[in-house]
Amino acid sequence: MESEKIITLKNNDSLGTVQIADDVVAAIASIAATETEGVYAMEGGATKELIAKVNPSKLKKGVRVSVNGEDVRIDIAVILEYGYNIPATCTQVQSKIKTAIENMTGFNCNDVNVKIAGINMKKNR
Repeated sequence: MESEKIITLKNNDSLGTVQIADDVVAAIASIAATETEGVYAMEGGATKELIAKVNPSKLKKGVRVSVNGEDVRIDIAVILEYGYNIPATCTQVQSKIKTAIENMTGFNCNDVNVKIAGINMKKNR
């Protein structure tokens, strides 16, 4: 079994240490991405509806988290809806992920790299 990576959020000698699994950071990124208009799903097929029903810690497919000190780098692969402007949608994805990770973990999210893994051709709007 692969060992889970643990990220230290805060180290306070008098109160102890707060840690978070990198899978949780990946889940935060997945949820933020799928909440962006124009994103159909994650590369692994996780849609907004599926994310609402599944344990978020299992939503790491299509997301890679790298931590260096207090800096976080996210590499994420998404499937977009047909008809949306790709650069504008990706900029929104990057912004939502950065904001969500920084607000929820206190880390600096310096890089959010978005890969377009596909386009959903069905009209869902």
